[in-house]
Amino acid sequence: MAQCDVLCLFDVDGTLTAARQKVTKDMAEFLEELRKRVKVGVVGGSDFEKIKEQLGDDVVEKFDYVFAENGLVAYKDGKFLCKQSIHAHLGEDLLQDIINYCLSYIAKLKLPKKRGTFVEFRNGMLNVSPIGRNCTQEERIEFYELDKKEQFRDKFVAELQREFSGRGLTFSIGGQISFDVFPTGWDKTFCLGILENEGFSKIYFFGDKTMPGGNDYEIYTDSRTIGHSVTSPGETRTICTELFFQ
Repeated sequence: MAQCDVLCLFDVDGTLTAARQKVTKDMAEFLEELRKRVKVGVVGGSDFEKIKEQLGDDVVEKFDYVFAENGLVAYKDGKFLCKQSIHAHLGEDLLQDIINYCLSYIAKLKLPKKRGTFVEFRNGMLNVSPIGRNCTQEERIEFYELDKKEQFRDKFVAELQREFSGRGLTFSIGGQISFDVFPTGWDKTFCLGILENEGFSKIYFFGDKTMPGGNDYEIYTDSRTIGHSVTSPGETRTICTELFFQ
């Protein structure tokens, strides 16, 4: 019997799937079984199209809630719910200042490889990638391993925080090759505001980037959620099994 007042809310990369990879058949089947016991939702920093690539074209049918771009694009029960706009919120002048600064910084950055799409404009955020989002999977992994040592993204974010201090912006590192820029308060806790009147007694959140500066940190530590930090889809499944299948 499903607990209709309990919601399991999942990050995507590193939590339900390997980074930017499709969900496995086993995990998809497990989530289908979990949905018979609790309500199930997903909240990702990526745009809706990328979430569909990873979780399937029918993602809004497989999950009770789908929150793309931290919840700035939201679906409930298979239907579109609402959408926010970073352009309308920040204005063109500030957006261009941020984009120009990022492109100038990247132009001076020496990396083993650079590809294309260094700044991706989304409904609710800018996604900035020093290597470029057009890199291959092998190049993605190479950059990620090097970034762990050299902290390219951490240093980039620190510069942006200094340059745009007091402008109401948050810079959040997620995934393997990029970080997000968005208005303060538009992190993953944004989706909790949408869920406030849905009648849930418990909201469990599962994510991998739960450290300060990670894009799961705010929702993981929020008092409205019961946060679980995971290191892989396998660990997500193990914890959910212990919580809901024992």
